[in-house]
Amino acid sequence: MSTDNARAAAEDSLEDYAFRYVPRTFRRWSAASVGATALGSIAFLADFSIGASIGIDHGTRNAVLGIVFASVIIVIVGVPVAYYAARYNLDLDLIARGAGFGYYGSIITTVVFAGFTCIFFALEGAIMAQGLQLATGMPLWLGYLVSTVVVIPIVIYGMRALERLQFWTTPLWLALALLPLLWIVVSDPEAVRAFTSFPGNSDGSISFGAVVSSAAVCFALTPQLAEQIDYIRAMPPRTPANSRSWWTSFVFSGPGWVIFSGTKQVIGVFLAVYLLVRVEPSLGHQATEPVKQFVVMYQTLIPDWLAIVLALVLIVVAQVKINVTNAYSGSLAWSNVFTRMAKHYPGRTIFVLFNLVIAYVLMMLDVFTLISFVLSLYANVVMAWLVTIATDIAINKRVLHISPRFPEFRRGMLHDWNPVGLVSVGLASLLSLLAFAGLLGATVKPFSVLIAIGVAFVATPVMAIATRGRYYLRRRSDGIDSPRFDEHGNPSSERLRCHVTGYTFERPDMLASAERGPRGEVQYVSSLALALDDSDRYVLPPEVTGPPRWAAARRASQRRGET
Repeated sequence: MSTDNARAAAEDSLEDYAFRYVPRTFRRWSAASVGATALGSIAFLADFSIGASIGIDHGTRNAVLGIVFASVIIVIVGVPVAYYAARYNLDLDLIARGAGFGYYGSIITTVVFAGFTCIFFALEGAIMAQGLQLATGMPLWLGYLVSTVVVIPIVIYGMRALERLQFWTTPLWLALALLPLLWIVVSDPEAVRAFTSFPGNSDGSISFGAVVSSAAVCFALTPQLAEQIDYIRAMPPRTPANSRSWWTSFVFSGPGWVIFSGTKQVIGVFLAVYLLVRVEPSLGHQATEPVKQFVVMYQTLIPDWLAIVLALVLIVVAQVKINVTNAYSGSLAWSNVFTRMAKHYPGRTIFVLFNLVIAYVLMMLDVFTLISFVLSLYANVVMAWLVTIATDIAINKRVLHISPRFPEFRRGMLHDWNPVGLVSVGLASLLSLLAFAGLLGATVKPFSVLIAIGVAFVATPVMAIATRGRYYLRRRSDGIDSPRFDEHGNPSSERLRCHVTGYTFERPDMLASAERGPRGEVQYVSSLALALDDSDRYVLPPEVTGPPRWAAARRASQRRGET
């Protein structure tokens, strides 16, 4: 490993902590400020289009029930994962390493998430291009390009720039999106009645299959949780003094993001119905386009030219708010994957551009017109992945005590691969995709995403018990005597010097180095330096980790019974 490369990576990642614990010295925002910034990223307009699409396909009642059903499941899945991120200041990749996947195994889940950021960047970019075409006549291909490059300057500067953008633009977005909608609801009761009775392309009756099919599209939004985590991992330490604000911010900006997302999806159904029933029945699929939805809504209140201007402002603000997050989180994910595989860190800027190129190609392939199919397909893998991580945290860590309770992400402490998560995700994804393709029968096809959820929930603890937890930890001791956590259970702020990079890092980010000092003293090495080390010279040797806690407790009770 090049020491210069490790130092360059340390300096470049001070702003984003792409593959590192976020230190206390960086987390200077209040819990409320972090929460407000995180919620700013859910301004995406794809929610309106998703709601409109499933509303037209399955009718209002099935669509709304599907949205509610998906939202409840997403909250349940999100609570344990988001809590570990906010409490221990880690992104989802770092959490996944110690939650059933291993040091290299989590690369698979990170690629799944990176794909999500590309898909949703493309969807949001397409919406912005539609707005530019309507307002200025700009061809779509050029609009795609403009919506792609406009986010680059903000994303390059990382978390601080994103925090300012989200803070200052959220009030404007809320005013533009909600005030006209409230006026229509109050002034046009017939529109509300048409919404509640809209049958869509079905017979209007409630069907469990239609509800699940609606939910399947919504489930594809679940990786938004990982983007929320990229913000809430910067939460301040939780103490008795800030406990109430900490929990409030966590609930609403962590798992609670789906409350706002689900509300926007229901609004999307309403706007599509409004367009088709009260404005222009011949619109067809165009009623799913947020550009058309908001222009028509504004036109009921103000002159046409001003309606187009305000709709364009709303769309541009929303697109920039979410796509800086998509580009930011995607660049973190790609750089994390590349660095661990290549043992080299070329800088996050390269991965920002890589992420944007993929998104632009998806726009040119017109992914927007296939939104329901693409998201329904993607949801199967997404739910297999996130349910596995959530189950490992909630069941394997907290109930069975097989998985280590505190998250471990450092190289040398973990096995490279853990079959618990890999088998669970692989099996759940395979069975659900077979069902989605109709290979398990037409009756089962609408429920493919439920298969992904159920198989992942069952397979994760079964695999942990079958492997007896042997593949979680390579070592139990990191060779450092001082504690990793303070008296309130927060990661310690003690700083230790990495003998490889020369920089100081906080205690949770450090291990004892296998390379002793010139006088035989213990030296410390950062997880960043270990990630870039291709020689293993600093990695401590494996140790006998002993049986999982549950097995030791059972044997102890058996011995007591014998005596």
